[in-house]
Amino acid sequence: MHLTLEHILGLEKFYRRNLINSISGFKSANLIGTQNESGTTNLAIFSSMVHVGATPPLQGIVSRPDSVPRHTLENIKQTGFYTINHVNVDMLKPAHQTSARYTASEYEQTGLKADYIADFPAPFVRESKVKIGMELKEIIPIHLNGTYFIIGQIVLLEIDDNLVLEDGLIDIEKAASVAVNGLDDYYLPQSIDRYSYAKPNKEIISIK
Repeated sequence: MHLTLEHILGLEKFYRRNLINSISGFKSANLIGTQNESGTTNLAIFSSMVHVGATPPLQGIVSRPDSVPRHTLENIKQTGFYTINHVNVDMLKPAHQTSARYTASEYEQTGLKADYIADFPAPFVRESKVKIGMELKEIIPIHLNGTYFIIGQIVLLEIDDNLVLEDGLIDIEKAASVAVNGLDDYYLPQSIDRYSYAKPNKEIISIK
């Protein structure tokens, strides 16, 4: 297959969507939990989470254009807080169902349970084994396509004890956290190996 930009833009809409969404490979699947100033909750699946930095601990997500109501984006703007929750295999179907366009709370519609931890002002997902509390730091409009890059700082972590290794690495295979290809093709990741820190003229060794 050889496609130029002109060919890509001329493809049928859903074919182009699947092609371009899967070209970046595996992405993490996460549920973003929010609530508005009136306390109405919202839950939405995202596959655009990206590490921005460790000091301070920053994570980013991309929100689609707000040409139609985007409750996640609106709630984050209103309150300044949101949660990121790993999707695991046991909650996969209801997590995927949050992508439907509900007018009521996705927590109520899908059966996933809202969990409030340590007075944090946004709901987590009880079924998730890796929960991240975020405080909004910056929203960057991407003028090329009308999307928004949301950058938040991690202010709370809630992780099952047996999932964190001695050196701080989270065992996402043991957590059964899923990866997604495109928008709807889900996978369970499998660890192949861990390697030593790379330095010039030093052989890489397995540290697993």
